Amino acid sequence: MDFVEKYQTVFVLVAIVGGLALGQLSGVPAIADRLILPFLMVMLFAAFAGISFSRLRDSFGNRRVVGSSLLINFVWSPLLAVFLGAVFLRDHPALWVGLIMLMVTPCTDWYLIFTDIADGDVPLATSILPYNLVLQLVLLPVYLYVFAGALVDLPLGVLLESVVLVLVVPLVLGGIARWGLTRIKGERWFTHRFLPKLSPLQIVFLSLAIGAMFASQGEVILENPELLALLAIPVIAFYAINLGVGFGVGSVLSFSYREMVCFNNTILSRNSPTALAIAVVAFPNEPLIPLALVIGPLLELPLLGIIAQVHVAIRDHGRWPFDLAG
Repeated sequence: MDFVEKYQTVFVLVAIVGGLALGQLSGVPAIADRLILPFLMVMLFAAFAGISFSRLRDSFGNRRVVGSSLLINFVWSPLLAVFLGAVFLRDHPALWVGLIMLMVTPCTDWYLIFTDIADGDVPLATSILPYNLVLQLVLLPVYLYVFAGALVDLPLGVLLESVVLVLVVPLVLGGIARWGLTRIKGERWFTHRFLPKLSPLQIVFLSLAIGAMFASQGEVILENPELLALLAIPVIAFYAINLGVGFGVGSVLSFSYREMVCFNNTILSRNSPTALAIAVVAFPNEPLIPLALVIGPLLELPLLGIIAQVHVAIRDHGRWPFDLAG
């Protein structure tokens, strides 16, 4: 990881504090509110430009890992999110919706870094990435309409418009940019010179979006500081439960160590920026929903770092019985 990637959590924390401070100045909240969506769309463009859909066919070479990860991500995790929300957030429907949005959107970038740190199968993890993106684009409106429709006001038309604006437009533009640059500059230039600049760009614009959101909604946050802390409980529970599920599935299906690391990171990492972008557009009258999603970047990086060290310890002590070197 480069400097910006390594200190992503610090960037987010600085954005939060800076946003809250600037939000106390007259006129800033209104300006900040108009900047949130543009910042998020630049961030998503950078994320989508780095995704190669040519790997879709490649991933089916390992149906055990791919099939299991898709089943966990798009069947088990949404149901787990609803359950955890019912247990911990029943009296806070906006936070419950934020939790659902966070847990039904598997990651499309960060899990590759932590798969590599723990010596997992990065090519396999990369081949799963386009499926995670395509399925969440298709299923996120369904999950929200089914699971969140009873909790908050959610017109279907607004939801579909938000998905098209926030996800489909940056996805198409990112695909066009990738196609054009690889033909003008070549695949090697794109992979080795251009792609490395995209990840820091994502973090910078995510931090700017979070800062703008805290500046625009600073009054709500300062009046309800305990709500974001309350959301951390089910988020941490999600990671603990799914890590156990990952080891269990890996043991039953006899995953190699490298497959197990790939699988665990795929089912644990969440795509909080995508969920945040949708929430900003789909729920303009529910500020606590997008604010709830900020807890994702704050918790995800340190949690995934800890989990990477758990994987490394298992490898170093020879505790994984199935083809440890594989």
